[in-house]
Order: sequence, then structure tokens, then C-alpha cells
Amino acid sequence: MSSLKAIDGVQFVEAGSGLEAIERLALARVDLMILDLNMPEMHGVEVLQFVRNHKSYRGLPVVVLTTRGDESSRSEAMASGATDYLTKPFEAKTLLTRARELLGAQ
Repeated sequence: MSSLKAIDGVQFVEAGSGLEAIERLALARVDLMILDLNMPEMHGVEVLQFVRNHKSYRGLPVVVLTTRGDESSRSEAMASGATDYLTKPFEAKTLLTRARELLGAQ
């Protein structure tokens, strides 16, 4: 996510699995989640559903960034509450612009 380093004050918290992502939410304040669907231990849609069903994280913007470009995956993620859906490969400028919009950053 080096493209997001262009946003002043952005700090990153990374997780290697879906379960770790949920653990990280409890340990650090998160203003934006970039979520892959293909993760070990817990599918990205399950993480997204957890976020949307948890009172503390319900309003957290979640951008799905994944290799899954099929309409079924996109529809499932959006129906589960994704704020946006981008497919890999992606243009760094697109992710940066969207992140700035969601964070209200310049």
C-alpha cells in the first residue's frame, strides 16, 4: 500500500489473515480498511460481514482490493457492505483517490 503513503498522517496496520484482521481492529483505531477476499483462516467476505455486524465498526469504510474480478464476487462483497470494490492489478492513483475521498483527506 505504498501508494497510500502520499496521504499525510496515514499509518498502516497489516494483517496476514482474516482472523488477524479482526484482532487488529480491536487493538488499534482504524479509519479505513483495505480488504482482500482471498485470505487464510477466514474469507474476506466473512471479515466484512463481521465488520458490518459489529456496532463499533459498522461505519468503517471498507475497500475490497482483490484478484477476483468476476461479477459474483463483486456482488457478494457489495451486498455484504463493501464501500468500494477494486480488482488487481489496479492503478495506484485510483486507490489513492478513493482512500482520500473516504478519509476526507487532501
